[in-house]
Amino acid sequence: MVSEQRTAADAGSGSRAVEIRRIGPDDWQVLRDIRLAALREAPSAFGSTYAREAAFGEAEWRDRLAARRTFLAYVPGLGAGPVGISGGYVDEDSPPGEVELVSMWVSPTARGHGVAAPLVEAVLGWARDEGAQTVHLWVTVGNDRARRLYERCGFILTGEKAPLPSDPSLSELGMAHAVA
Repeated sequence: MVSEQRTAADAGSGSRAVEIRRIGPDDWQVLRDIRLAALREAPSAFGSTYAREAAFGEAEWRDRLAARRTFLAYVPGLGAGPVGISGGYVDEDSPPGEVELVSMWVSPTARGHGVAAPLVEAVLGWARDEGAQTVHLWVTVGNDRARRLYERCGFILTGEKAPLPSDPSLSELGMAHAVA
């Protein structure tokens, strides 16, 4: 597990220490718990569903962690467990030099406490270290809070629009950030 300490602004009331930890396959149970919490709380924000991923066994969770770089956020005073997650991976269908930011979510109890930007920066930093030129993501139309976060972090709309895989009645927009 890789760990780094960051300080983030706490919604106007000082600052909180946000610890970002990169996790690996041995942390599969922690990933499972926070990912399922995210899918329960914000189903329209993800391309997958709670029902699909609740059926995953240990092997699927370990494989996911082996294929992606996954980061968790911890904040003293907001609980003992992780309060946010982000991930990055190379999609074989993406252009060379592009990585995807996925699984971005912050627990409702931690929203407004400066947790989201360090999670995004963790993926951007990993992408830079890997030599990527661009980080790409999809954001659900109507998820204005997430879109504003991504814009504050330097992402711009790409003009792409697609149905949300988990609910094709919703659309998602592509955004990208140059990192090289």
